[in-house]
Amino acid sequence: MRYRIAWVRCAWGMLMCLLALAGCAKPSAETASAKATLDAERDRVEARQLVDRARLALESFATDPRLSDQFREVTQSAKGVFVAPEVLRGALVVGASGGNGLFMTRGAKPGEWRGPAFYTLADLSWGLQAGGDSSEVVLLAMTDRGVTALLSNNVKLGAGVGVAAGPVGAGAAGSTAALSADILSYSRAKGLYAGISLDGAVVATRDAWNRAYYGQEVTPTDILVKGSARDAGAAKLIEALNKIAVAK
Repeated sequence: MRYRIAWVRCAWGMLMCLLALAGCAKPSAETASAKATLDAERDRVEARQLVDRARLALESFATDPRLSDQFREVTQSAKGVFVAPEVLRGALVVGASGGNGLFMTRGAKPGEWRGPAFYTLADLSWGLQAGGDSSEVVLLAMTDRGVTALLSNNVKLGAGVGVAAGPVGAGAAGSTAALSADILSYSRAKGLYAGISLDGAVVATRDAWNRAYYGQEVTPTDILVKGSARDAGAAKLIEALNKIAVAK
């Protein structure tokens, strides 16, 4: 009888422990879910802010007297436009740069654009340098190969896809770079450097931002080729792009 009581007490104790563990696991799962919700909302807000900042960057490129006419002329031939409104660079022997950007592609009709899809832009370079700057960067995909490269999850510019500095000056659209490059890069430096080199830079998708912005699992192909994901919040960005990229 004594052993039976001891066994019952032991079994009861084990049951209480299991219930306690189950109770601890439930708040943990709820905490994880709450964190995921907060992360998604943060990503959604940051993606929307990037859309607004990209519009302002495009407008500043278009009104810059050093770029306006040539930039518009080349952009009107582009099949896709990538905008990174702030690429930060810090250098001390090793130079590193990075920022967030978005990409839009032309649709079948004049003035129709698909996107945006969200990306990161990162670079790493070696050299004797010191300082830092912040730049606005625009990449123009001039060929189908340039567009296809930027549709991938991760692409290194200059490796299999040609990238060149965007031409500026008289006859810009007919320059060698404009005729041969898959992607043309333009940058407006705000700090110590005159600009940044994007040959070797890596462009990668921001899947979490794409998912948060559109409220569903989407790929760059879904957004930029199929056009199956759209958001009214991009209307002003598209309007600004059309003022530059559609020939009058």
